[in-house]
Formats: sequence, C-alpha cells, structure tokens
Amino acid sequence: MLESVTQLPFNQHVGILKGSTPDALVELPAGGQYLNHVGTVHAGAQLVLAEACSGEFLLRNLESSFGVLPVVRRVEAKFKRPANGRLIANVITPVATIVDAVAALKRKGRCLVTIAVEVIDESGQCTLTASFDWFMARASNATPPAGDAGSSSEG
Repeated sequence: MLESVTQLPFNQHVGILKGSTPDALVELPAGGQYLNHVGTVHAGAQLVLAEACSGEFLLRNLESSFGVLPVVRRVEAKFKRPANGRLIANVITPVATIVDAVAALKRKGRCLVTIAVEVIDESGQCTLTASFDWFMARASNATPPAGDAGSSSEG
C-alpha cells in the first residue's frame, strides 16, 4: 500500500518530499534545477507540487481498505506571483469534502471530487492556487467515463 505520493517514481524524480512542517503536506526544496528563464521556480514545478499535494490529501483521508482508484480529470490553476526558493503546498479544501465523496462512492461506486491547493514560497507568499478534479471509483468500477483522459501520477 502506498503510504505517500512521495514514493511514486515521478515524484521522487522531481524531488517532492513529505512536508517538514504542519502547514505543508508536501514540499519542493530550493534548487537550480527548478528555475525558469527568469530565475524563479518554473510554473511546471509548482503545478507538479500542487497536484502531488492534492493526491497526498486524498491518500491520507480516504479509507485505505475502501479500494478506490483516483485519477485527475481536470486542473485549473492561477499563478499569483513569481515563486522563489523552497515551496510548500497545502490543501484548502475541508476534509468534509472527502466524507461527501466517500458517501457518493458507497452509493454509486464512483464520484468526482475537487481538491483546492495553494503553493507558498520561502517568503511566505502564495504563488499558485489550483483545483484538481479527481475522478474516483471503487476498484471494480475504475474505468473513467468515455472521452476522459484522466490519468495521474497520484494513482
């Protein structure tokens, strides 16, 4: 059983770590490999961190024995300001949202849940807010709807 999204090969490759403080589910250390052409943290690196955070939130709050297969279906992101240094990410969606999603899973075998995330840089500024729509199904109902390309590293 996966204990953290930081164990996934892609997230390890990128360098995503478990949060080292209570206000961070996951974090990305400072490093030159994350910089863009203007010397700030690349938008892609921020988005990868945010997606990992939303997956970590699901992993920590879903019943492990429930047999759920989540995949990202849609992403909406707003970059608020340039990011510098170490980044942390945390969810701003209430845990009650997961309770509602689990109820829908038990009723219908599948559901869509939106997880909102914010990314904060080393200066304490919010650099990105994003929402991730996760399609979730019990393992026996795990085929996404037709036309859905939903796939994710947070599986």
